[in-house]
Amino acid sequence: MPAAQRSFNAEGSGGFGGVVPPGADAAEGSGGLGPAAAGGQAGMVVPPGADADAADLPVRPGEDPWTDAELKEVRAELESEAVTLHADLAKAASDIAERLTDAVHDAGDDQADAGTKAFEREQDLALAQNARDLLDQGERALARIDAGTYGVCESCGKPIGKARLLAFPRATLCVECKQREERR
Repeated sequence: MPAAQRSFNAEGSGGFGGVVPPGADAAEGSGGLGPAAAGGQAGMVVPPGADADAADLPVRPGEDPWTDAELKEVRAELESEAVTLHADLAKAASDIAERLTDAVHDAGDDQADAGTKAFEREQDLALAQNARDLLDQGERALARIDAGTYGVCESCGKPIGKARLLAFPRATLCVECKQREERR
């Protein structure tokens, strides 16, 4: 699947993910990081849609370099999750639309029933937003793999760590920067 088809934002298609047009700014898909942020590899240019060489991805000191098999496994996991999240968002959209039309039919409900239905509607909206956020994070990780910047902390520019990325493939911050962010 081409990178342009995998890049989604929260504004297209009624807020449930739209395709970013080809030719959109490549810096947006990589979190605004230029090639210099890829661990000092300023000469590394990977065309959009091309798979980055796994061995060129940054790792922390003491970690083994990425293998093609590991990177393919991470990519497959992210792509599979994206398919699942798209299905979840489509179901959530139909559920929300159904609940909105139910409001007209349930005009005579008492306050308790109306409150319960409002709560369920809010819960559906919150779950849909969470799925959208996860989808955006996954799509961003796929774009970073394509750009060759996967594994670079967006805050400090140091390697995130292969072990962290294998456990949480959508990570964009190293452990130190994430801890600093959570303390704020």
